Amino acid sequence: MVTKDKIVSLTYTLRDGHGEIFEHTDVPISYLHGSGEGLFEKIESALEGLEVGDSIDVELSPGEGFGEHDPALTFTDDIAHVPPEYRHIGAEVEAENERGEAVRFVVTAIADGKLTVDANHPLAGQTVRFAVTVQAIRDATPEERRLGQPAAAVH
Repeated sequence: MVTKDKIVSLTYTLRDGHGEIFEHTDVPISYLHGSGEGLFEKIESALEGLEVGDSIDVELSPGEGFGEHDPALTFTDDIAHVPPEYRHIGAEVEAENERGEAVRFVVTAIADGKLTVDANHPLAGQTVRFAVTVQAIRDATPEERRLGQPAAAVH
């Protein structure tokens, strides 16, 4: 049964705000239940007490999931100022913010000689759905409890 200090392996399908599949995995991912790491809080709470083979379907509002869309993380500039290799939708550009942290921007629009990049998560501002199935449950080792994650996740 899914309870605190269990390593839980699960598969999931994530649907965006339009009901389209955004991400799907048949290869189980694992987390330490009750650690507060690796899963959205609402999903972890919904998994409490489930057993292998059980499934849940959880809706997350932007505040519970990927956050609201922040317009301050979207920038538009003349395409002439952008290197040619980044002049296509979906191109990823890494830059540093004022604190020296790496920020990943994705080209989201090109129109009228302008190019727009966005550092928001692609699902920011959307209500999403996770369909989750429990694949395996086991006791966490003392080391995993200390680290707050499954041993396989330690690099």
